[in-house]
Amino acid sequence: MQRTIAETVELTGAGLFSGQESTVRFCPASEDSGLTFVRVDVDPPVEIRADIDFLVSRPQRTTSLSRDGVSVDTVEHVLAACVGLDLDNVRIELTSEEIPNIDGSAWPFVEVLQKAGVEEQDIERDVYVIDEPIVVSKGAASLSLLPGPTKSLEVIYELAYETPSVGKQLRSYKQHEDDFVKDLAPARTFLLESEARMFREKGFGLHLTASDVLVMGDDGPIDNELRFTDEHVRHKILDLLGDFALLGRRIAGRIVATRSGHDLNHELIAELAEHIHTKEQMGNEPAMDIRKIMRLLPHRYPMLMVDRVLELDGDLRAVGVKNVTINEPMFQGHYPNLPIFPGVLIVEAMAQLSGILMGRRLEHTGKVAVLLSMDRVKMRRPVRPGDQMILEAEALHARTRTGHCKCRALVGGEVAAEAEIKFMLVDNDPI
Repeated sequence: MQRTIAETVELTGAGLFSGQESTVRFCPASEDSGLTFVRVDVDPPVEIRADIDFLVSRPQRTTSLSRDGVSVDTVEHVLAACVGLDLDNVRIELTSEEIPNIDGSAWPFVEVLQKAGVEEQDIERDVYVIDEPIVVSKGAASLSLLPGPTKSLEVIYELAYETPSVGKQLRSYKQHEDDFVKDLAPARTFLLESEARMFREKGFGLHLTASDVLVMGDDGPIDNELRFTDEHVRHKILDLLGDFALLGRRIAGRIVATRSGHDLNHELIAELAEHIHTKEQMGNEPAMDIRKIMRLLPHRYPMLMVDRVLELDGDLRAVGVKNVTINEPMFQGHYPNLPIFPGVLIVEAMAQLSGILMGRRLEHTGKVAVLLSMDRVKMRRPVRPGDQMILEAEALHARTRTGHCKCRALVGGEVAAEAEIKFMLVDNDPI
């Protein structure tokens, strides 16, 4: 069920970049109102919901929101505190543009929110289950959103800095299993010494000293001490959780991040929001299980290559799954010491999903899609036991006797194969 806080609490501090004193007040909020910032220092007060639609770019590389010319800056730590404490609806009143920095972590907000207590509400939480990969990248940085093994969120983050005092760090976090309050909330924002110097030259953070923020030199933190040996990667996960609050709903899946920051986080959230909106606008049908698939396709063991249909957009597009296991009979000979799923069977899997899509048209009911030709066939990467192939088929055109589809097979967000496949549609008569 959705949750809010039981009573109003507040704290005061200076903004990280502006240095301006501000009070942030956390108030209980009604069901489905979400996490909403309210600038009470303007007349009339302006409400800005934590939503990717209100995101604005800032040179400080933080997460900022704006509506009707009124902004709220550096919101990621407050949002992370709310997400980490499993809060859905909170009204966050603010007396200036920037959220107080306090110590550069989410801990001060967690501490005051814990004092407010929790109130469970009467409406179920909206959780979106990731059903297909979404990947964004920029240079050496990448961010992948993948279907996960559970109905919760898992984050795996790999950090890599040339500065020896930071270096390479790897950490994972499982929501509702790991301890957010203990493991992530105290992790602070960090800057390299060169970055801190650059920001000061631009007029940001002039009120701060090295002991106020975590500044990393070549030999370690300057005038400061680490709270964890891997505090840097912990804070990156904290930022990521805060940024994903901008989706406006919880997600169940797995996030795999390599060197990503706010910009890449925002890009992925925007793509996911668009993906969800498109699905909701199209009114996609529920997934088809294997029993429904077997009613549509004549294929049987060992040649049935579609285990489940995840999406059907009318007769225009389909997304399906083929789970590859070592028990497949072809692995006895292809190859015993290096099992690789045959490329021809990858194409067959894409063709079968296309056959399901072609069968959606009324004039094709009761017909079987028989392979006629293949064009632009590319094998991009091997498929091995344990892989899950996400199959995509898009109808280019369909007539009474023929069909033409553009297809892809993906593993872990990477294209394993692609092809354009043409079919002849024949009557499904018994011999």
